[in-house]
Amino acid sequence: MAYLTLKNINKIYPNGFHAVHNFNLEIEKGEFIVFVGPSGCGKSTTLRMIAGLEDISSGEFLINGKRANEWGPREREIAMVFQSYALYPQMTVYDNIAFGLTLQGVDDEVIDERVKKTAAILGLTDYLDRLPRALSGGQRQRVAIGRAIIRKVGVFLMDEPLSNLDAKQRVTMRYEIAQIHQETDATTIYVTHDQTEAMTLADRIVVMKDGYVQQIGTPYELYFKPVNVFVAGFIGEPPMNFVRGEVHHGVLQFGENKLDLSCKLKNIADYEGKEIVFGFRPEAIHLRETEDAYLIHSQVELTEMLGDNTNIYITTGDKQAILKVDSHDTPETDVPLDFYIPLESVYLFDGETENVIE
Repeated sequence: MAYLTLKNINKIYPNGFHAVHNFNLEIEKGEFIVFVGPSGCGKSTTLRMIAGLEDISSGEFLINGKRANEWGPREREIAMVFQSYALYPQMTVYDNIAFGLTLQGVDDEVIDERVKKTAAILGLTDYLDRLPRALSGGQRQRVAIGRAIIRKVGVFLMDEPLSNLDAKQRVTMRYEIAQIHQETDATTIYVTHDQTEAMTLADRIVVMKDGYVQQIGTPYELYFKPVNVFVAGFIGEPPMNFVRGEVHHGVLQFGENKLDLSCKLKNIADYEGKEIVFGFRPEAIHLRETEDAYLIHSQVELTEMLGDNTNIYITTGDKQAILKVDSHDTPETDVPLDFYIPLESVYLFDGETENVIE
């Protein structure tokens, strides 16, 4: 039996707005689940329904097989870390971390032992006497996480906890959150719009769009086996390139490129005269001739040297794409560029449904 179960969960607000549609998910104890998607996709709303901060309009939420729809947040034994940290500014780091235990009437000696242990895990031992305003953003975020994990509850919920940090702090905190999860082995549900956070932290990822679940899977599954154009374009940096076009006599043409799709798709005749979306990832290309690959002719418009790799912005016909290559292979701008896409690295999607063509 799954530890947490969401069955056909819907959220409909009084004004009729349907924020979450038929959300289904089973979460095992100790899993790290990440909800990811653009702003307004319903991920934070779903998290708040799990926390008991939002009512569930329809469907069933189970904890250890027991219906929990009507349980309050405290009954669910869930701790939540908010985007805004939500620290008490007049309290020291020590008192902020201890606050939940103090409310529960836990003995002072037990509180002191657990606060110091939690602070050691989070690297906050030297800051216990400080007020939040004397801390950096990353340190404040650690205090907020400490206040959650000290309670030793079954489930941790994190709502975009790193969005207020700079790029370097986000990398550090991602590592620390992963370490904390390994040490506590708590079930964690984490919300973000950043696909890098999702890919680096999650056991499984739930990709959402417009209130609907698009795909649930491991980072590997979402990256290499996306079910539709949205997932394929959302997961990966830079995003997957897409070329739309109609199929004529089994061939997709754009610019001077004519791609025989029968090499990739046995039932290509079923798509004659229909639109297909041809997708490939920026890093999946080769600049030197390779077997079983499509040859693409293009023009280099712009390059971005990023250290170990370079992004190449190209045009081919009236289409645009991004290639990712080793920085030593950085080409000049405004020159022709031929490259190869291995057949195994090509994705084909139905132009109407945008679902992957198996």
